This record gives sequence, structure tokens and C-alpha cells, in this order.
Amino acid sequence: MTATPMVTNDATALGLLAVILGFVFYTSSSSHPFWQKFYKFIPALLLCYFLPSLLNTFGIVDGDTSKLYYVASRYLLPACLVLLILSVDLKAILSLGPKAIVMFLTGTVGIVIGGPIALLIISAINPDVLGGNGPDAVWRGMTTLAGSWIGGGANQASMKEIYEAGGNIFSVMVTVDVIVANIWMAVLLLMASRAKQIDAKTGADTTALEALKEKVEKYHAEHARIPSLRDLMLIVAIGFGVTGLAHFAADFLGPFFETNYPWTRDYSLTSKFFWLVVLVTSIGLALSFSPVKQLEAAGASKVASAFLYILVATIGLHMDVSKLADEQNLWYFAIGMIWMVVHASFMLIVAKLIKAPLFYMAVGSQANVGGAASAPVVAAAFHPALAPVGVLLAVLGYAVGTYMAWLCGQLLQIIAV
Repeated sequence: MTATPMVTNDATALGLLAVILGFVFYTSSSSHPFWQKFYKFIPALLLCYFLPSLLNTFGIVDGDTSKLYYVASRYLLPACLVLLILSVDLKAILSLGPKAIVMFLTGTVGIVIGGPIALLIISAINPDVLGGNGPDAVWRGMTTLAGSWIGGGANQASMKEIYEAGGNIFSVMVTVDVIVANIWMAVLLLMASRAKQIDAKTGADTTALEALKEKVEKYHAEHARIPSLRDLMLIVAIGFGVTGLAHFAADFLGPFFETNYPWTRDYSLTSKFFWLVVLVTSIGLALSFSPVKQLEAAGASKVASAFLYILVATIGLHMDVSKLADEQNLWYFAIGMIWMVVHASFMLIVAKLIKAPLFYMAVGSQANVGGAASAPVVAAAFHPALAPVGVLLAVLGYAVGTYMAWLCGQLLQIIAV
């Protein structure tokens, strides 16, 4: 990378990121045979990370000096969390039946304990991988994986700030995240194509699932609407209004615990960003029980997703893909693969024990690992009408992701320190 980047104006850099995102989304939905084949093998989300990383790798934009990530993580991320959690419908989730919830929570537990297990195994083989306790310690980077694989990109960014993961380890873990998670999604999609045969072999009862298909399709048809300007302004008001309130409270709570209870630093209670994320998550959950949740029908989660992808691009701006050639990074990929094997093993074993339909296992897993960006893809692989169910469970992941990823981070810290 050159000492002085070609682009030093953040407005210009933001324009480049916006064009990249627009290009990815335009081509990924294109009916042209070339693009259809291309995106069959290359996930769009991977490009949203990878293409901005080329700007950093080749010295066009310096991700370290750019303020875009700071703005996206402090303003867009909290608003994104609020709008995603706003659509949580606990009654609808419970109506999926206990098996769906059990499979989702099994996936969450598999991620929480899979990380520490992977760290123990790799540290036993090569203790040097741990990298001490500084910003680029592997356990800090792994907390961002936990955030991503339980809640999604928003929670990944949250863990990066809460556990103060360094840019180098984070850039590697982002790549591990995308590659390992997409390998697992490919496996789930392959299994989905054989769902009837697999369910027949396991003896799973799919009658409730068939009824669910009809219910979801009916609900979506009755409630979805084209958003008006009023809808969009209310969505903006809720997202940034709650973000402002959370910032106001976090500015008080962080210093309060730092001054009066300094020992809580080990539990992140002295971090303003920790309180920011917890507050927007909690307020979002509270609002999900109010009439405000009707904004989801007008596309609140779509606006949130737009914010999220801007955040994803700014994260990619910190990646340096040239570092992937480093032999040391292969150990990080090994950690990711072991971690995913633990998660997958938990899912498959529990699904077999409770005779859960493959749909619940696959979507419960992807709602954790992939979040709202890819859970609907896996759900739709079973039936197009079930895509919203993927979003529903993924949103539950956003709700619990902050808390469970933080818990995983505490376990990782205990092992590493």
C-alpha cells in the first residue's frame, strides 16, 4: 500500500462504496446468464466485503485514516439494530412450535461453546496462535465471529468495539467469517434439495410445517405494502431517535461505571459502546410490543439492511487481502472450521433426537450463522413462502446476539488469558 492514498476525502470514498454496493445488488439480481452463473458461485455478501477491501489493498483509500467506519458504527449500526429488532414477533415465533425454537437456541449454544472449544484445540496444537492479550489477540477477533454467527454483521461490529479487536485480526476474521459461513450455507442448500428424503429417514413430522407455509404466505400478502414518504420518515425517526436516546444514556452510564465500579471493566460495563448496543437492543425489543412494529410492513427491515450493507462496506474498507497469503492465517481458518463443525454437530444431533424437520435445523442454523442476509435464502430453498420465516428467526438472532456473543467473548477471554 502506498504511503498516501489516492482518495483522502471521505465523501469521495463514500461515493465509491455506494457505487460498489449498487453494482453488486444490480448484477446479483440481473437475469443475464453470466451474472446468474457468477453469483451461483460467488455470494453477493462476499463481494460487499471484498470489493471495498481492494480499495484499501491497492492504496486507493486508507481504511485506517477514513472516518467512514466510525460514522457507520456509531450512527447507522444502532439505527439498524433498532429497525431489525422492531419486527420481532414473539407470538409468531412461538407459533412455529417448540422444535423451531429449540433448534435455533441449539445453534446459538453451539456457537457460544464452539468458539472456546476451537480455541482450546488450536492452542494445544500451536500455542503461538493465541497472540497474547493485545488488540490483535486471536480471542478478541473471535468475539467478532461470535457476534456475526449469532446475530449478523451488526452484532459483529458491536463485538469489535466492545472487545476492542484490532484491525489486523478483525480483517482476517471477517474473511474467515464469510468463507466458512458460506461453505456451511452451501451444505445447507444441498441438504434442502433433499429435504423430503432426509425427513423421511429421520421420521420428522412435517404437518405443522405445511400449515406454516400457508400461514406465512397469507400474512405476507395481507400486511406488506408500498411504503409512503410518511412511512419512510417514521422509520428514520424511530431508528435515529432511539439511537440518539441511547447515545445520551450511554454517555452517562459508561463513565458512571468507570468511576464507581471500575472492576466492571472486565464485563464491558464501562464501555459507552456496550451500553449503546444494549440500550438500542432493549428499546427495540420493547417497541416490538407496540404499534410501532407495524412499520415493518412498510419496509423497516429493508431500510435497516441498507444501513447494514453500508456498514459492511466500511468494514471491508479495513481489509487487506494481501495478508491472506500469510501462512499464519491458515490457523485462523482452522479455528473457523472447527468452530463451525461444533455448531453443525450440535444442530444435527439435536435435530435427530427430537425428530425436527430439516427445515427447522437448516433455518435455525442459518438464522444464527448468516442472519437476515442469508437465512431467507435457505428458507426459500424449501419453499418461497417460507423466506419470511428465515427473517423472523434471524431477527431473533439480532435480539439475543449481543448478549450471547458477549458471553462467548467472556469464555474466550478466560481461556486465552
